Amino acid sequence: MTFLWPGFLYLLALVPVTVGFYVWILHRRRPYAVRYSSLSLVRNALPPHSGIRRHLPFALFTVALAGLLIALARPVTVVAVPTAQATIILAIDVSRSMCSTDIAPTRLQAAESAATTFIRHQSAHTQIGIVAFAGFAELIQPPTTDADALQAAIESLLTGRRTGIGNAILKSLDSIAEVDKAVAPSVVDPSDEPPPVAKGAYAPDIIVVLTDGASNTGTSPLDAAQQAADRGVRVYTIGFGTPNGSETASCQTSDPSGIGGFGGFGGGFGGGGLFRRGIDELTLKNVASLTGGAYYPASSAAELQHVFQNLPTYLIIKHETSEVSAFFTAAAAILAVAAIALSLLWHPLL
Repeated sequence: MTFLWPGFLYLLALVPVTVGFYVWILHRRRPYAVRYSSLSLVRNALPPHSGIRRHLPFALFTVALAGLLIALARPVTVVAVPTAQATIILAIDVSRSMCSTDIAPTRLQAAESAATTFIRHQSAHTQIGIVAFAGFAELIQPPTTDADALQAAIESLLTGRRTGIGNAILKSLDSIAEVDKAVAPSVVDPSDEPPPVAKGAYAPDIIVVLTDGASNTGTSPLDAAQQAADRGVRVYTIGFGTPNGSETASCQTSDPSGIGGFGGFGGGFGGGGLFRRGIDELTLKNVASLTGGAYYPASSAAELQHVFQNLPTYLIIKHETSEVSAFFTAAAAILAVAAIALSLLWHPLL
């Protein structure tokens, strides 16, 4: 349970102050000395449970006061609600290193095959979008349930230079925001950042980032992950590649400079050079942990297929925050009425 106005919890200090004042009042009363010939007469004259009757009304009043003070802080709880529609953004690394042949036929083609199989096995109500990223990120297929359109977008991937994982996460967030109005788009100025969702309140949308390298341009992956976490969007990361790498195959790129678009146009660009497995696993794990997702390593096509099959897409549910101030207010009111009633019953004014 969290609180929308946690500052009001400081008022709970009034509870021990009230108890202290009550004890002080009891001790301040002057004792009266009366002589009796026998103490047994005094015991018989006292009503049963006189101590409980004396202090129980005040105890109930004190608990009622605490309940009202908690209600002022506006407590909220997170409730899981089934949803009929979810959005998944597949952010696929298309940097030049994805042309490596250490995973046959190439890392990129193995990734395309695994992503296509994943798409074909999703629910008809699940919307999937495709983001391709290298030095920058581009939405090449907005979220849709059309598996053929998604497959065509994946098969049209071209490569570029550098790797911007943070850019990919922000572009994926913006793509989700287009279809889920409860998710705010990304911001450049931190002062424009919307209030974060309650801890544990997740949107019915996830981002899956597949990369074979380390981020070396654009927004920091952890800064982008923080924006995702503030919106309740989980990010699942996949580190793909073998430890040794290999010579690259001939690979299509958007243009010889590697800074053009990623989808369906441009000429071929043959490249040599050794691309080793330079995955920044620590960052990928931190990105996943920060957002409530998970990190998966994959060093073969079969392992990548297994990772995609085990992504927790079947658990995607909507988490909503529900304010429970009324519960605390009602409980406090009942206790206060009970305290007054018992006080009048046991200690009548007349």
